[in-house]
Amino acid sequence: MRAKRTLPFVLMVVFALTRVPGLLPVNFSAVYGLLFCAGVYFSGRMAWWLPLATMAVTDVGLGLYYYFTAGIGFFQPYLLVNYAVYAVLIGLGRCFKPQSSWLTLLGGGVLGAILFYLITNTAAWFFNSFGNPEYTKDLAGWIVALTQGTAGYPQTWEFFRNTLLSGGLFTGLFAGAMKLSAALDRREAPEPQAQEEAEPDEAEQPEEAKA
Repeated sequence: MRAKRTLPFVLMVVFALTRVPGLLPVNFSAVYGLLFCAGVYFSGRMAWWLPLATMAVTDVGLGLYYYFTAGIGFFQPYLLVNYAVYAVLIGLGRCFKPQSSWLTLLGGGVLGAILFYLITNTAAWFFNSFGNPEYTKDLAGWIVALTQGTAGYPQTWEFFRNTLLSGGLFTGLFAGAMKLSAALDRREAPEPQAQEEAEPDEAEQPEEAKA
């Protein structure tokens, strides 16, 4: 039971470490798998506040880092869209059960990664906060946002590839860790011992008094 209580916090620490700048390839993130699995495995309000609080704390840290190293503004409007999608991923995870098979959970995590990519890139195209000339307000501009992106940056289909790979990888790792924890808990739990009902001995017949 102790492992079940502490594992969510251990996963949050590991996740926070994966957000260290330069540690993982661009758009290769544990976010998608983490939020989905939080919805599946974390109980009650913890499924919402723990992953979102971890996201907020690490986002503040990243914002300060990029502000002092690259002069990028601390707050960007797209973060609001991201947090809305984070809530969607947690909600998606709530639609699955911890008892679901590993492959089912893996598929759910990949679905969450696809949703994150589609929604956030569509929002980037629609709001176009950076004034990218390629993001024209038509179908062609939307397709460009989903496949090519803006000049001077890696093409967005590469981001999509990394999103799928990381979503599948970290969902598989998180789901596997939780299933392993559950298996260990079952092994450590004492097996119910059969209560052997003592059969009453036959009452000894009193010896007849000798005359």
